[in-house]
Amino acid sequence: MKRPRISARRTAVAGSAAAVLAVTALALPTAHAAPSQARLSAADVASARATLKTEASIPGTAWSVDPRTNKVTVTADSTVRGAKLARLNKVVAGLGDKATLRRTAGQFRPLIAGGDAIWGSGVRCSLGFNVSKGGQPYFLTAGHCGNASATWSDTQGGSEIGQTETSVFPGHDYALVRYTSNIDHPSAVDLYNGSLQNISRAGEATVGEQVQRSGSTTGVHGGQVTGLNATVNYAEGTVEGLIDTTVCAEPGDSGGPLFDGDTALGLTSGGSGDCSGGGETFFQPVPAALQAVGAQLP
Repeated sequence: MKRPRISARRTAVAGSAAAVLAVTALALPTAHAAPSQARLSAADVASARATLKTEASIPGTAWSVDPRTNKVTVTADSTVRGAKLARLNKVVAGLGDKATLRRTAGQFRPLIAGGDAIWGSGVRCSLGFNVSKGGQPYFLTAGHCGNASATWSDTQGGSEIGQTETSVFPGHDYALVRYTSNIDHPSAVDLYNGSLQNISRAGEATVGEQVQRSGSTTGVHGGQVTGLNATVNYAEGTVEGLIDTTVCAEPGDSGGPLFDGDTALGLTSGGSGDCSGGGETFFQPVPAALQAVGAQLP
């Protein structure tokens, strides 16, 4: 019997356990003056990022760039406090107009949980985008998912549909899974309303762009891109080059697709918050993942 097709989707799990804390952006006073509106040079931004990487790679922090102004926004989650927060304040203050600091009440973590969608060895994630490599079918998901399991099924305890071939996390956050069963694999994203969004190309996200994310825990949610080339210091390690957004996500949504119409933009990495109170989520850019693994959209 022909197996059901699998796109970037799975039935949402009612009452999913292990949702992360809601996120609320709070202004954090710092010792330096308010940043000017002048656009900083690329050298200024590179210098600020290098300083942050050297002096402030603290678990629970993240930073991203708005290329319209070249300003760096640094975020600290609820775990950054005491001496670590004082250290971060001092580093950001020393950067002057190059950076601003804000707080989030949640906790940055990779969004992974046992549950539904694509099932691994004791973990649940979401399929990102169906791709091809060497004429053979594959799919992309998050690297922290690929690290967790060598094989995948589309049902809990079901037969294998794919094997992890490449997985990168931390540093970046992508995995390439090779299909090992005869299952339909359309280049499409489930919109959780009975229809699919066809995906025809991969593109780079832009700040201010309105985007959508699909995931096995929470279905489809939208938001806005707020920063690019983001660095997130998870407890498991640092990930760089991410897309920063206001889109919410929850555990189990990891690996799922970020898209704008028919354009593939990113793979869900992690963040803070939930889809009841709102959140901040980071995504691995798809073009970079495709290039790294030598794959392309079908």
